[in-house]
Amino acid sequence: MSKNDLDRKIILVVRRTRLQELVARYNTVEQAKFQAEHLGLDFSDFLQEDQQYQLALKHTSAQLESHGRMQMLDRGFLPNFLFPKDALVVVLGQDGLVANTLKYLDGQPVLALNPDPKRWDGKLLPFEPAALAKLLPEVLANKRPTKEIVFGMATLSDGQRLLAVNDFYVGTRSHVSSRYQIHSGKIREQH
Repeated sequence: MSKNDLDRKIILVVRRTRLQELVARYNTVEQAKFQAEHLGLDFSDFLQEDQQYQLALKHTSAQLESHGRMQMLDRGFLPNFLFPKDALVVVLGQDGLVANTLKYLDGQPVLALNPDPKRWDGKLLPFEPAALAKLLPEVLANKRPTKEIVFGMATLSDGQRLLAVNDFYVGTRSHVSSRYQIHSGKIREQH
C-alpha cells in the first residue's frame, strides 16, 4: 500500500442504536430499561442489538484505519457535513442510513455494510464488516464493480426539491396520512 493510499479520506457514517437513543433520552441504562419494559418491550433485545453493532463498529473502524484516514460521522451531522470529493464513504447501519447518506453525496463511492444481517435484511447493504479485508483494497484501487443508484425527485409547489432512493412522504408533519395528486405528463392520479 502506497503512502497516497493511506492519505485517502474515509468517512464512516454511523448511527446510534436503540439502546444509545434511550440512554441519551433517559440518562442511564437503568432508566432506559425501565422505560422499555414499561412499554412491554424486551430490553435484552436492545442490549443484543447494541452489542452486535459495537462489535461491527470496532471491526470496521480497525479495518478502515489501516487503509486510510478515517473519520467517524454520526448521521445527525449529515446535513451539515461537506464530504471531500475523493473520499470513500462507508455506511454501517440499516438501509435507511444508506439512503439518507446518499442524498448528501456528489459522486463519492459508498461501501454499505450490514452490521447485523440476522436482524436486518438490507437491500442496500450488500456487505458485512468481515468482508472489508478483501473489499477495501479493491475499492480503494477502483477495481471493484460499482452499482449506480438513481434518485427519485419531487418538486414541491414552494420550489423545494426532495430526493429519495426508495420512497417519499409528502404531507403535513402533524398527520399520518395525506391527500395528494401525482402527475407525470398528462397522467394524473389522486392519492
